[in-house]
Amino acid sequence: MCGSVPGDINQDEAFAGYNAYTLLRYGADSYGYRLPVYLTAWGSGMNALESYLMIPFVALFGLKVWVIRIPMLLVGLLSLVAIYLLVRRYSSERMALASVLLLAISPWHVMLSRWALESNLAPGFVLFGLLFFVKGLERPKHLVFSAIFFGLSLYAYATIWTVVPFMILMGVLYGLWTKSIHNNRYTWVSLSVFLVLALPLVLFVLVNKGLIPEIRLPFISIPKLVYFRDSEISFQKIPENFMNLWNILKNQSDGLPWNFMRGYGLFYPATLAFFFVGLVVNVYGAIRDIIARRLGLPFFLLSWLVAGFAIGVLIHVNVNRVNLIFMPIIVLAAQGIVYAFNYIHPRTICIPLVAYLFCFACFEKDYFTTYKEQISDVFCEGIGDAVEFANSQLSPDSKMYVDPDVSYPRILFYGKVDLNSYLSTVKYTNFPSAFLYVQEFDKYVFTNNPRQYSPRSVVILENKGSRFQMLQNSGYRIRNFGKYIVAY
Repeated sequence: MCGSVPGDINQDEAFAGYNAYTLLRYGADSYGYRLPVYLTAWGSGMNALESYLMIPFVALFGLKVWVIRIPMLLVGLLSLVAIYLLVRRYSSERMALASVLLLAISPWHVMLSRWALESNLAPGFVLFGLLFFVKGLERPKHLVFSAIFFGLSLYAYATIWTVVPFMILMGVLYGLWTKSIHNNRYTWVSLSVFLVLALPLVLFVLVNKGLIPEIRLPFISIPKLVYFRDSEISFQKIPENFMNLWNILKNQSDGLPWNFMRGYGLFYPATLAFFFVGLVVNVYGAIRDIIARRLGLPFFLLSWLVAGFAIGVLIHVNVNRVNLIFMPIIVLAAQGIVYAFNYIHPRTICIPLVAYLFCFACFEKDYFTTYKEQISDVFCEGIGDAVEFANSQLSPDSKMYVDPDVSYPRILFYGKVDLNSYLSTVKYTNFPSAFLYVQEFDKYVFTNNPRQYSPRSVVILENKGSRFQMLQNSGYRIRNFGKYIVAY
């Protein structure tokens, strides 16, 4: 089950899940905006697509960790199908199967698919858009679906807002050069669809630049964020950002435990060498196709790769922020493997196949054992059970005191806090700010100072130090939930 590893919940996916809950019940996000194009969340915003995709599953199964992870899991699985169809369209069955296999067993893709970080939807939706684009070059009606997926990808991750139009432009120019795009109704309808989907985000930028007032309508909101992060792109820092990107690719790690596993990296240590083989082959193939005015996969893969690379050098990235680059890297690496071993002898392809499957088996074993223990602390395993038990012990007129390290979106999520109560009672400690911290809302107070505890209170604390022993000496009963204890 996708709710077991990583255990419990990350604060970002908790906020996305709570927003799905409030959108379902109240038609508004956690900041009170009705059907917003972008979530205010922490103050500096959160991409909205995943919360909207969670809504039907939350409606069917309730607000649970495994439920809010379903959209990301489905996109991960459908990405495998899409990669096969994309590669097979222009290449051999062996090349398509190699691409699918390497993507399916890559630690990056496995780990991405098992939790609900909203920005990780972006690579899948860009892939779907690209697949339908190349299909649309032969059957124009598919261009409309391409426009839908490319348009929706903009709501998956703000970082790709500049590079998705670049990918579309490069695809259109390539289509015109190969005489594959024609002046027909599907071309103009697809362009209109993309522009309609992109327009609210254009207005969102104008609102947050202070050029127009925020827009609140019954069917859509374009909010003005508490803090607008609009200065992350830097041409002066390109050399520094390039070295950061290169270190991530070389080491296959950004140091964040939810993005990689030590010893396995993002797609196993030897894969980067095969990527460079695939890169050379595809550059040659793209030049050959352009000269011959012929459609081919290399041009599309290289455009995608360049788009991801541009993100990596224009802003300071981690694995999540540069997630657009990894699918083309993996496909190029798969092609490099096939080319290299076919050059030796076609039958030698079984050598990398066995090696990669062995690596994957080891990865899976460690993922569900040692890694499960390592990541449990980061994802605050036990907090869900602790909140449920603490709420059961709380009297109607008493308060619950929560360690601030728990992070308030987890309390919103597990407490299923009424939106109206939250909005009317929330008090921030650092308003305005890019990342707001909460002092209290509803019946929850965030503090680890025992002097602030009122009589008949319930307390959630991290299970460390001697704080809970002091509570026990004061007459509190203690219930242990792993990383957390509940004093009541």
